[in-house]
Amino acid sequence: MKEKTVNMTVGNPVSLLLRFSVPMLIGNIFQQVYNLADSIIVGQLLGSQALASIGVTGSITFFFFAICNGIGSGGGIITSHFFGGGDKEKVKNCIVNTGYIMFVFPIVVGIIAYALSRYVLVLLGTPEDILEDATIYMRVSCVGLFFVSIYNYISSMLRALGDSRTPLYFLIFSCILNVVLDIIFVYTFGLGVFGAGAATVLSQFLSGFLCIVYARKTNSYFKFVKKDFSYNRDIILRVVKLGVPLSLQFSLIAISCMALQVAVNSFGAITVAAFTATNRIEQLVHQPYQSLSAALSTYCGQNYGAGKKDRLVEGYRKAMLLMAVFTVCMMILIQLFSGQIMGIFVKDPEVIAIGSKAIKISSLFFLFLGLIYIARGILNGLGDAFFALLNGIVEILGRFTAPFILTAIPLIGMWGIWWSVGVVWAFSGITAWFRYLYVKKNKIEKN
Repeated sequence: MKEKTVNMTVGNPVSLLLRFSVPMLIGNIFQQVYNLADSIIVGQLLGSQALASIGVTGSITFFFFAICNGIGSGGGIITSHFFGGGDKEKVKNCIVNTGYIMFVFPIVVGIIAYALSRYVLVLLGTPEDILEDATIYMRVSCVGLFFVSIYNYISSMLRALGDSRTPLYFLIFSCILNVVLDIIFVYTFGLGVFGAGAATVLSQFLSGFLCIVYARKTNSYFKFVKKDFSYNRDIILRVVKLGVPLSLQFSLIAISCMALQVAVNSFGAITVAAFTATNRIEQLVHQPYQSLSAALSTYCGQNYGAGKKDRLVEGYRKAMLLMAVFTVCMMILIQLFSGQIMGIFVKDPEVIAIGSKAIKISSLFFLFLGLIYIARGILNGLGDAFFALLNGIVEILGRFTAPFILTAIPLIGMWGIWWSVGVVWAFSGITAWFRYLYVKKNKIEKN
């Protein structure tokens, strides 16, 4: 069977980035189907309050997922360096040693998250009329933390080897299963938000398990022998050194989203429902940026490991061009059809009206969002741990200030929620770009 890896140290950068990112984009979109299926089915069948109860948990569960996924991402970057350098033994040993962390850490975090669920929701000012359902949904999500972390870990390793297709295959299967289970649990069995959460957890379990089994059968880097299981202190330290800042980056961003959720909650359940729907739309917009960022990260990781620094800047420029084309297309689409897009999620005219105007506001800042992801791709690929921390700090400062300042201005009011999203993207994007220029001068161009 043909080896499922891609060497990105040779060939046309645009072709390589598209070859890698398109399957991953499809996979990311299908992964969002988990959330979209919950939102659409719950919103249409159970109403806007049930939709709000799911949406209000998003930033909190993202925080706990982020703590775990940073380690997996760090392990993937280190693996790409070994792969680019042609060291197969180190690649396999890095996969195994990262796995040691990823099979234990999510269980501990999941138990803590489950225990703190209701307390955190109350702390964030969750409206009383959606608190019970929100607690139920969040606790079910915490049970699934281990499964989604394992899937993301195995996906990071496969992508480090240039294989973005294998994770896609099982995501498609599990997403279809998730939709089916959503309908059965919510509509047929009447299990409410608990059923929506349970459907997602079961689907995530199958996705991770089948991905591991298939990788073991088809990829030689996952066919381990006894020596591959040896504990490697140096690799563990390298993974932790990069993974912890990535975890902090994602966690700080999640905390910043919680701060924004506090501002949203203060306007009541209708605004929470509108914010939930617009947030789901924005998550879809994130996917092409995220896929391109992951492709660029693997591309840069492999080329940096191979010592081909001249290809790094070329890859960055091509990725920027691809990002700009997508940004223009999405801005036009949302400005013209925001109302119709919102109607997919809810029937409530008030929620649709608020969400339609809101998504138009945030779409004006998509270029800065793309800039964040492109800079993150190349800097993470180079192993720039400082950027991960810097990016998280910038996000948290923006989210803890902009929403409360802007919503306090009478002429802006609740629309300050979405203006603040754009302001934070702009601030973070510009900061990321300056960090790239610094690293380019001192790490790429310097021999």
